[in-house]
Amino acid sequence: MNNLVYGVKDRPPFGKIIVFALQQLLAILAATIAVPAIINSTPAVIANLGESPAMSQSAALFGAGAGTIVYLLFTRFKSPVFLGSSFAFLGSMVAAFAGAVTVNVGYLGLIIGAILAGLVYVVFAIIEKFAGSKWIDKIMPAVVIGPTVAIIGLSLAGNAIGDLSKGGVDSTNTYLALVIGIITLFGVIITSVFGKKFMKLIPFIIGICVGYTVAIIFTGIGIAANNDALKVVDVDKFKDMQWFPDFAFIKAFSGFADFQDAGQFFQFFGTIAVAYVPVAFVVFAEHIADHKNLSSIIGTDLTKDPGLHNTLLGDGIGSMAGAFFGGCPNTTYGESIGCVAITKNASVLTILVTAFIAILMSFFAPFVTFLATIPACVMGGVCIALYGFIAVSGLKMIQNVDLSDNRNLFVVSVILICGVGGLELVFGKVTITKIACALILGILVNVIVNIGKKNKTNELEDTSEALDDNSNNE
Repeated sequence: MNNLVYGVKDRPPFGKIIVFALQQLLAILAATIAVPAIINSTPAVIANLGESPAMSQSAALFGAGAGTIVYLLFTRFKSPVFLGSSFAFLGSMVAAFAGAVTVNVGYLGLIIGAILAGLVYVVFAIIEKFAGSKWIDKIMPAVVIGPTVAIIGLSLAGNAIGDLSKGGVDSTNTYLALVIGIITLFGVIITSVFGKKFMKLIPFIIGICVGYTVAIIFTGIGIAANNDALKVVDVDKFKDMQWFPDFAFIKAFSGFADFQDAGQFFQFFGTIAVAYVPVAFVVFAEHIADHKNLSSIIGTDLTKDPGLHNTLLGDGIGSMAGAFFGGCPNTTYGESIGCVAITKNASVLTILVTAFIAILMSFFAPFVTFLATIPACVMGGVCIALYGFIAVSGLKMIQNVDLSDNRNLFVVSVILICGVGGLELVFGKVTITKIACALILGILVNVIVNIGKKNKTNELEDTSEALDDNSNNE
């Protein structure tokens, strides 16, 4: 089981599992609540509606928890990963509000879009159920999927480093933020490497607590001295706490009454379909890469057990559930996978408890607000380790690949350079991400360079059969 401290089916003691779950929640939280925050501040949305859609971060947290439980049910509690708000659908969500006549119609668009995207997953699941998963191994062998997983981590490197220099009321004091972020990173590293027993399993909690404590100290000094440059923690967020999640479906149902006629509804429906469906095809590739990565960590091929059709159904239906409550389609999180890799805790019960805590805490405003006040520089320090482990786990997949063979070398080179270079294709409102572009090109290169190899293999087999025949005749 790749030296796991807790395997998928293991049940850690109650006290420990609560701490493990909080660690998972901290790992995924920043990205999960960032999606609604980004939509709320998007100029195109505000320009069309004349106001912010005011998407609820607590509702997004609730939706992430609900979507994760759905995913775990479909995967029969065999895949230990948390689902959170998907960044891949940001453009689609913006299109939903930018093309809406009212805010409520925009929320309706979020749910319709998530359902359409989820149905794409369902179709893929049905195809995989009858066609089997061998085709995945053929078009996505280790030489393709390994560097693709590495790109998932490397593509997030800019986010981690960018966050490392951000924090607080005055974002110009980048050196203070950098120091706090580095302190957080070393807190994670020292705990993971030198920690004893239980402490070794919760490096992210320790690191975040250390970084947050330092940030609070500087913030206190900044408040006393009336110096915004030292106010790393934005304590003003506690003044406007939202106690009850503003669920997306409540506003969405009101949106039906805002259409003037059926023609306007179907026109809007078409806009949503064009914005969401193509993105689902792109995210499908990332879904496979995430599960191949997680498979290498836990020592079980999830595309075979519980099967890709079940992971797709879980992801698709879970995404619908996430959007129904929080407006944001869900997806498997690399941060969650990285957390499993570093702590070597693959207990699926940890993920289940994390989901329930996310749902419960979405109703507890002080907790959600506290999490929202964790400075970006602190999360940046944590994410350096998280994203780095994702990249390294991808590279581990190709450690047995013969890179002296130019066929393999070209495949890996194309994927790494296209991914790191940030190759993206934009078609209107649809963006094929750098990961998807790198993976697609890698598959094409792998197919092309191995055409000759396949022919030579067949020739050798024919020659061998001919020699056997001659030997039998003699």
